[in-house]
Amino acid sequence: MRLGAVTYNVLKDFDVDRIIRTLSECGYEAVELRTGHKHGVEPALGAAEREAIGQKFRASRVRLLSFGTTCEFQSPDPAVRAANVATAKQFIDLAHDTGALAIKVRPNGLPAGVAPETTARTIGAHLAELGEEGSRKGVEIWMEVHGRDTQNPPMAATIMRAARHKNVGLCWNSNPTDVANGGVRQSFELLRPWIRNCHINELTSGYPYRELFALLRKSGYDRYTLCEAAASPEPERFLRYYRALWMELNREC
Repeated sequence: MRLGAVTYNVLKDFDVDRIIRTLSECGYEAVELRTGHKHGVEPALGAAEREAIGQKFRASRVRLLSFGTTCEFQSPDPAVRAANVATAKQFIDLAHDTGALAIKVRPNGLPAGVAPETTARTIGAHLAELGEEGSRKGVEIWMEVHGRDTQNPPMAATIMRAARHKNVGLCWNSNPTDVANGGVRQSFELLRPWIRNCHINELTSGYPYRELFALLRKSGYDRYTLCEAAASPEPERFLRYYRALWMELNREC
């Protein structure tokens, strides 16, 4: 299990060169580039720019792991969903061209007046469509466990069962709703079959990270945990302290 970072929010004002330099110096191994941030790695880039971005990461110790999109598919309006699917496919192309492993998408709650099961099937159908598109281009699709109601582990599992695609998985998001009876084992065991990535937040928040890390290790998870913490006026200093605490919480006791 390895440590990486999401550019949301500690790195949001960094360009690509500074992201690579900072993460390398602070001992981080991968990054998820969130859309809308200063790095500017977006679908509008041309072929030469995409190749240059990929080369920068390949020449570094930091893996360009994924793109954090805000594409979501719960709307009752087919036109809104279609626009989000089209954007997600553009990010799949961007991931393919830059050498990223995956794109992250999300649900963002349940719309009023629609049965939750219907929304789950709708989201699942679009995830399967993107999963198929990603399969052709070597790009995984990760659904972040996100949004009011949709972040509840049973609903996330329902959506995954609706998607039923081997190229579609989950991004664990370290939400308060994961915790039951003081721990995350119940939620983890429910969602483990689909976990492909993991966001971690404030390590001092009281969330049971030592238990989560132990569960990940025991399950054979060998991918990344990505720091997604609040912005800091001293980002490099913060990232070094964050890594030190991550190492302690990840230590077998």
